[in-house]
Amino acid sequence: MSKRIIDILQAMGALDKALAEDIERQAQAAGKDVDIYLVDQEIVKPDNISRAYAQQLDLPFVEAITEKMTDVALLAKVQFNFLRQNAVIPLLINGRVTVVSSNPYEVLPIDDVMLLTDRSAAQAVAPSSVIVDAINRFYPLEGTKEMLDDLDEEQGIVSSDLDMSQINDQDILSMVTQAPIVKLVNHILFQAVKREASDIHIEPYEKEVRVRYRIDGIMYQAFNPPKRVQGALVSRIKIMSNLNIAEKRKPQDGRIEIKVSDKAYDIRVSVLPVTHGECVVLRLLDKSKAFAELEQLGLNERNFSVLKHFIHQPNGVIFVSGPTGSGKTTTLYSILSRLNKPEVNLITVENPVEYQMGGINQVQVHEKIGLTFAAALRSILRQDPDIIMIGETRDVETAQIAIQSALTGHLVLSTIHTNSAPATITRLVDMGIEPYLIASSLKVVIAQRLVRKLRPECREEYKPELSVLKTLGLSEQEAAKMKFYRAVKPKDGTESPYKGRLPIFEIMPISESIARLVVDKVDAGIIRKQAVAEGMTLLLQDGLEKINQGLTTVDELLSVASSEEFE
Repeated sequence: MSKRIIDILQAMGALDKALAEDIERQAQAAGKDVDIYLVDQEIVKPDNISRAYAQQLDLPFVEAITEKMTDVALLAKVQFNFLRQNAVIPLLINGRVTVVSSNPYEVLPIDDVMLLTDRSAAQAVAPSSVIVDAINRFYPLEGTKEMLDDLDEEQGIVSSDLDMSQINDQDILSMVTQAPIVKLVNHILFQAVKREASDIHIEPYEKEVRVRYRIDGIMYQAFNPPKRVQGALVSRIKIMSNLNIAEKRKPQDGRIEIKVSDKAYDIRVSVLPVTHGECVVLRLLDKSKAFAELEQLGLNERNFSVLKHFIHQPNGVIFVSGPTGSGKTTTLYSILSRLNKPEVNLITVENPVEYQMGGINQVQVHEKIGLTFAAALRSILRQDPDIIMIGETRDVETAQIAIQSALTGHLVLSTIHTNSAPATITRLVDMGIEPYLIASSLKVVIAQRLVRKLRPECREEYKPELSVLKTLGLSEQEAAKMKFYRAVKPKDGTESPYKGRLPIFEIMPISESIARLVVDKVDAGIIRKQAVAEGMTLLLQDGLEKINQGLTTVDELLSVASSEEFE
């Protein structure tokens, strides 16, 4: 090595002289080599470190990885997870196999890749973000290479070539002998089910089509089908969901029912015209899914006791609040499964009916023909219900009917989009509901969020920095009594240290004192203080309990809640 990393970074302008001298003093005090200390402490951006490595070792620096540099057969020789975990990728640069890494001093993964691909391969350096993005974009998923090869053989695929047969009662695993475009759609669905994705996104861009999966709330790149099959791919999905394949200017919504490995799935389809074609989003719903018992929702002792009490009341309104994708519907269905008994008449109004449940009459809203939430609710009240579930309270008319239903002896369950339990009351007042009606009908508000669940074998205990504790609203003394865990790379080669998601809750009963505050039209902050004084656990506090139990991480909690938001 002719020059130290710290000197190269100074010459690049990525590090000023004063900071460099300070780092050298810190490294000396820690008894570490200054270059190693610099990297370990993450003082400089990783991209600049990689660029400095390239200069130090006189290796080519790769700014961006294009499709021309990738070779499917070459990539397939090395495991996907190994490449991602080590930020290393084999490419074809100027016709020669080149192993590109973010840190050329980590020789073991580089040697392993060379052993599997080409022992005489050249080396190059690229930022880890560029490498990981390329792996996500270009690595072939199971079966994808063969499918794309089939598509290459059929250059002239058009919508009229598609198999128009119904898929509803067929297992897609038994349909692999059909046309390539049909196989491609089946493969996209199968991989989504296999990877336990909740949504599939098919997105058209100027020169490519991108397929992404949402897994545990996070988007993951799957692969890029050829641009030329974009029209046929979208048309196939439209055919499956009974949509108009000729209409490309207006948004369309549809539904597909399929079976994968003898498991039934209901898929909600949304097609939206965008700049370079039509964007398709498919929401996967497992029809055979069994809803968790209330005891399995992860409620603490106080929250479980409160919820159990109020769902067995003869009348009143129970709201479950939170943003889209926070698990509100799942919580409602868990409550419904608890209340679903032969002696009770239970009716739901939903848009759409997400899960079918035996013993419950479920009404699908159809606004085009006038069957709105409000219209359906008026009819439902003539059906002699004991319990009514409203999929979403989004307007004053629905809210008024829900409250009137509660006041006339019905138990009403519904969801609402608010940030916290106290904010739900403010939202109802803003809608135009009289505070005295809210105070007399509302029984309890459940606010919730979802955080990813940390796998026990992928965690390590640590002490967060003071700035993090301050964000969490914790003092050093309070933090000393807790355990904190962070995610570490999985050793079994899997993609994520997280598996599944779990809810955090904020449950606020409407006590007499809170009801008086509602009638007095006080702001949400005062209601919150009173609820906390009466024992309510804030979202942040419930999240901290889950962290202390080793179930999730600080990063996950702060992604959905903060002390500032819920003070």
